[in-house]
Amino acid sequence: AGMVIVAAKTDPEAGARGVSLFLVDADLPGFRRGRVLEKIGLHCQDTAELFFDEVALPADALLGPEGGGFGVLMGELPRERLVIAIMAVAAARGVLEETIAYVKERHAFGQPLSRFQNTRFTLAEVSAEIAAGEALVERCMGALAMGRLNTARASEAKLWASELQGRVADRCLQLVGGYGYMAEYPVARAFLDARVQRIYGGTSEIMKELIARDLLGR
Repeated sequence: AGMVIVAAKTDPEAGARGVSLFLVDADLPGFRRGRVLEKIGLHCQDTAELFFDEVALPADALLGPEGGGFGVLMGELPRERLVIAIMAVAAARGVLEETIAYVKERHAFGQPLSRFQNTRFTLAEVSAEIAAGEALVERCMGALAMGRLNTARASEAKLWASELQGRVADRCLQLVGGYGYMAEYPVARAFLDARVQRIYGGTSEIMKELIARDLLGR
């Protein structure tokens, strides 16, 4: 990245209202990147340490109002959570399609895996769950387009879709069997990539709390 957005305390005594956002040019003196961190999934996306040693910023590096950074971040959370939900149902659909192709080709006991009732029922259940997730996500996309997507509805989409992605990846890996444990197979990578979806953008537990607050008024 040639530019990073930094959330920094500009007023340490003001709590959340003391956070501001800054655009930091990666070529500025004092800014450097550290090691790329090793993650269990999302290997195509670097996550690295960043270091700031007396980095001096011009006034126009401020992004948005001073002290308004936290509000900007919170205002984007519903859309961010919907984006995660969209990613989740798309990934679930993708790993299902990969698994369908595999079970049609892989044979056991003289017949394709796709002929076994357990395989057929598992794929049917997974497909129905994905369809439900897609419907929920589409409803939230419509609400976003009309300016009506609130925190609770976005949290519902993120909770359902990210948990769904994990279930689908796990069940599809089981159908692929030992090959599914090998990193060269897409289902293995899908399984590893799915895990973080229930963490970033707000954990599943936080999503449940936000939905409960909306339902109960506290």
